[in-house]
Amino acid sequence: MNPPSASLTVFKASRSGQAPSPCSGQALIESALLVPFLLTMILNTVNFGYFFLVALNLTSAPRSAVEYSIQGFQTPATLTLAPGPSSANPSASNASVAYLLYQDLAGALGSSTSATVTVCSNSLGSGKCVTCSGYNTACGAPAASPGGANYTDPEASFVLTRVDVTYTFKPLIPGTAFNLTLLPASICSASGGSVSCTFHRYASMREMN
Repeated sequence: MNPPSASLTVFKASRSGQAPSPCSGQALIESALLVPFLLTMILNTVNFGYFFLVALNLTSAPRSAVEYSIQGFQTPATLTLAPGPSSANPSASNASVAYLLYQDLAGALGSSTSATVTVCSNSLGSGKCVTCSGYNTACGAPAASPGGANYTDPEASFVLTRVDVTYTFKPLIPGTAFNLTLLPASICSASGGSVSCTFHRYASMREMN
């Protein structure tokens, strides 16, 4: 095999000593500009998806609770289901609508025990409701419908049962920059760089008196 010629050796030496192509520096600058933008979009998408996950679960939970309140246990041993514990917190009694509602929320929400639950049922008296401010907090005594609203049915032959849930949560990824898709919503607000959203969902159902 013939040894490489002198001209080829000189050519290789000159190639290895060349300065980097300006294209490589341009690619680095483009990456440095695009990566933060892409990360912001991705993290906003994650928080936006979690927002809808919370909304879906908070919408379905009151509907199920209203059915619990109307149908009860439907067993020979226990036909009725109390709206809320008479003198304890929801976690102390599994024979109430409030307890079952918190159990429905437990698998879907990170801080479900902090949700406020209001159950309005004819078993409490006409237009009466019981409010539980947390899963481990004692429920209040039956009182008039919150907010001055009349939760009674306009027809005497029907009874209106209603369940309200109020829940405040913080997105999975904190920071105002990562929650730009949530801030336009009226239920979300930013304070000190932290974003929080408060949902209020309710469901009403009629039953024969």
